[in-house]
Amino acid sequence: MKSTIFFIAVLCSVAAAAQDSLVQLATDFWAWRTQYQPFNNDDIPRIERPAGLKRSWSGAAVTRQKADLAAFEGRWKKLDAAAWPIGQRVDYGLMGSALARVHWELDRNRRWQRDPTFYLDQTLTAVTETLLAPPPFDEARSRELLARLQNIPSILDDGEANLEHPAAPFAKLAINSLANIRAELQTVAHEVGPLLPPAAGKDLPQAIEAATAALEAYGSWLSERLPTMTGHTAVGREAYTYFFQKVALYPFTPEQLLEMSRAEWARSVAFEQMESHRNRGVTELKMSATIGDQVQRTKEMEAQVRRFLTEQGILTLPADFPHYTIRPLPTYLSALGDFAELDDFTGPSRLDQDCVRWAPEPIDHLGYFAHSNALDPRPDLVHEGVPGHYLQLWLGWTHPDPIRRHYYDSGANEGLGFYAEEMMLQAGLFEDSPRTREIVYNYARLRALRVEVDVKLALGEFSLDQAADYLARMVPMDAKTAHEEASMFATQPGQAISYQAGKLQITKFLADARVRGGDKFDLKAFNDYVWRNGNVPIELQRKEWFDLQVASGANK
Repeated sequence: MKSTIFFIAVLCSVAAAAQDSLVQLATDFWAWRTQYQPFNNDDIPRIERPAGLKRSWSGAAVTRQKADLAAFEGRWKKLDAAAWPIGQRVDYGLMGSALARVHWELDRNRRWQRDPTFYLDQTLTAVTETLLAPPPFDEARSRELLARLQNIPSILDDGEANLEHPAAPFAKLAINSLANIRAELQTVAHEVGPLLPPAAGKDLPQAIEAATAALEAYGSWLSERLPTMTGHTAVGREAYTYFFQKVALYPFTPEQLLEMSRAEWARSVAFEQMESHRNRGVTELKMSATIGDQVQRTKEMEAQVRRFLTEQGILTLPADFPHYTIRPLPTYLSALGDFAELDDFTGPSRLDQDCVRWAPEPIDHLGYFAHSNALDPRPDLVHEGVPGHYLQLWLGWTHPDPIRRHYYDSGANEGLGFYAEEMMLQAGLFEDSPRTREIVYNYARLRALRVEVDVKLALGEFSLDQAADYLARMVPMDAKTAHEEASMFATQPGQAISYQAGKLQITKFLADARVRGGDKFDLKAFNDYVWRNGNVPIELQRKEWFDLQVASGANK
């Protein structure tokens, strides 16, 4: 008996040691990513980074990244997770996927070698991120702004050295983005300078001028070489399939997802038309009269959404969860609006602060989403804020499992946001506004079309201009937003599919959980699980959920 107990104790000790090794690997890896993760003009992948770090994309720096990645991967492969509990096996799979994402960035998509807009992300997006939180600008934040501005010339030098065979369509995007960069950065200097502490305010004009000169020179360098650049932008089937299988862990091929998205598009178009027909006698929605009115409406509707979630037993809202808010868009952020999503989801060190989304004045000719928000903030609110991204990210940053606290960037996050839209529609949130239901169906139409655009761009079946025209006609949406979307999808394959791919996985997960759970199935418990683990690919969530259900005897 004693020998049996001793043997069990040894096994437990081995398992604990293995888990400690996985936790240490994850701790080291996530700390490393704060130094090297590329900046991205999307809002979800933002992370908190070391202050004052001088970043480099030189050949030597990329070689060092690849060597570090190989070392992390070697440590990961040495761990034997076969006998670990399901939660630890899921963490192991999550880390494998996170490592694969770095391979995707450095070796497969290779934006750093073929996409000139990549270096705008590493410079102007990095600067814009320091401006997204509301004032005041304290000493630390001001110094970080200066450090990122001062880092711009060397990063652009790295870009010119790395871009041996850049794609002309991507170069045109970069050139067009830089057309008014002097005036835009002068606006930042004029508007932000007075908000900084005196010493930083004094240094800002010189940093702005040096950055502007470097960016203008970069634009000229691209223009001179444009005639010799390749027109090829597609990442190709092999790399794209790698993303599906190794990074996002999707349980389907690009072709299967494309077929499913076409069915989803048909469903959303049909339901939008049915809703429109049903509402043929209903008054059209009116835009908020002023941005002040829109701010107040959003505040009231955010409170309504929170009450609805609680009263309907859909999802648990922690008592200390802050609020999703909007504020009037300041001129300095409007000037750099093409280089980042204009919102601040806060972060792990700012859990007590409200989320802020910067909104323009409600006027005619707004972009697709800004116009929607001026009519009714709720469709976008439930995707971006409550219960969507902001709540999910906040819960992720407080996850009891340290390996899952860090943003991972998978279809889980955007899929959850899309699932939240339809969940709230079906739950009845929009029963008071028939025309708002039409907006939600049109959002779904866009998400489905994004799949076709993403897949065809990645496989070389669409040019960037063809993709933009397709979105403008088929959603329909304004030409500027359509071109912005197509540009992002072309340079970052896999982002646009995440909405539909993730939602399809979540709804299938829900359906399977309901069937297996029978009358004991608890929708709120299911949603709480998915939200808490929103950084984890859905396929890994499924494995954990069903393994735990069987282990607990819940389905016996």
